Amino acid sequence: MELPEGFVAVVKQDCPTCVLVDPILKEMESRGTPVTVYVQDDPAFPTVSRVIDDRALEHSFHLNIETVPTLIKVEAGHEATRIVGWERAEWEAFTGLSKLGEGLPGYRPGCGSKSVEPGIAERLAISFGDVQFGARAVELPSLQDDIEYCFEHGWSDGLPVVPPTEERVYRMLQGTRRAADEVLGLVPPNHSECTITKVAINAVMAGCKPEYLPVVIACVEAALDPAFCLHGLLATTWFSGPMAIVNGPIRASIGMNWRGNLLGQGNRANATIGRALQLLVRNVGGGRPQGADQSAFGTPVKYGSCFAEDDATAWTTLAEDRGIAAGASSATLFSADGPIGCADQKSREPKGLITSLAGTLVAIDHHRMANAADVVIVVGPEHGRVFDSAGWSKADAVDALQSATRIHGHDLGMGTDKSAAAAAHADGDGTLAKFREGGIHLVRAGGDAGMFSAIIPGWLVKGELGTDPVTREITP
Repeated sequence: MELPEGFVAVVKQDCPTCVLVDPILKEMESRGTPVTVYVQDDPAFPTVSRVIDDRALEHSFHLNIETVPTLIKVEAGHEATRIVGWERAEWEAFTGLSKLGEGLPGYRPGCGSKSVEPGIAERLAISFGDVQFGARAVELPSLQDDIEYCFEHGWSDGLPVVPPTEERVYRMLQGTRRAADEVLGLVPPNHSECTITKVAINAVMAGCKPEYLPVVIACVEAALDPAFCLHGLLATTWFSGPMAIVNGPIRASIGMNWRGNLLGQGNRANATIGRALQLLVRNVGGGRPQGADQSAFGTPVKYGSCFAEDDATAWTTLAEDRGIAAGASSATLFSADGPIGCADQKSREPKGLITSLAGTLVAIDHHRMANAADVVIVVGPEHGRVFDSAGWSKADAVDALQSATRIHGHDLGMGTDKSAAAAAHADGDGTLAKFREGGIHLVRAGGDAGMFSAIIPGWLVKGELGTDPVTREITP
């Protein structure tokens, strides 16, 4: 914006320092120095001749005013330099005028500009900045309760959502450096285009903070990978839904939980990141229960499931196992059912603990069904110490679990034919692997007390016919 020559001051009456410098600005004018004052609240307050009403804060926004008073030196219609607050020697050097404000205090700090007050900065950016959301705006009827309006239009998962106002969405978008109109892909079942803005809208509705947005974006990218088979997972009659596991420095920086009650309530990041993904599938993709979502029973996981791994153990992390460099942050998406507890408070060596875990694992889906689902085992700290004390690596534990979970399987079928279950093709010893190679995923997390682990099975079909875990690095 082109500015008037001389000096421009930005002030507000609701600032003691601005009140103090008003006669100084008048003195500058009387000594032949051109002064223009932009006032943020009361246009009748300044006593100089040239006053511009900036109650809309448009000028303050374009001038990027953070503190008042701000005094700007203008040359050829553009800002040359600026100072803030009041310090006599600084103003005298800045203006080239001596003995300014004699008899007044020599120094006073400024106040915060009205343009940076909470909620105002976002509104100004939307009104006067180059903000392009790339999403349809919905006008709320007068006197309509905004939360109830979201319920009535089917935008909720059954719980109240945060109304996605323009200011909230703008604030959410500040959590990423990626362009608001960047297209991540098509969300099933309707194959609707998904942009960063649409992710941000649903992150707002889920209750996320802006610093969570990069994690939500990584989860969406993982979900839209064909290997994850989101459409199939959504449409299955089984229990499963997406579950995210987060690794890396971002866990601590956004306050995620990998300790006690990590699969439960109480942590904002854990609760809202997974919920944002589920809301996006509903609101962008059209995946709604008893519509495209054909789950016979569902699971609380489908409200949203996300937790962090304890990265500070003797084992390699899930992220490292999946090719993410140490020190990077990532999110891994699984198809997941609800957790099954495994309690073993007696075993003090790995063999006994493997036997306990295997006893629970073989019952997943059906005790005679093999190679149907992958499984995530969240190994609690006390169980983890049993393995660590014996020097067992994660690979050692996985190999032992694969051996301990071989079963005499039946072909139970996945259709509706009336033929009886028959013995499945077995290996030379007459047994089958309960889980495919690479189908057992071990994660370290949980509360220190209680010799428990959580077994989380997934969708019934895998690989070419179903879903695979997908990992995405989290980027700003």
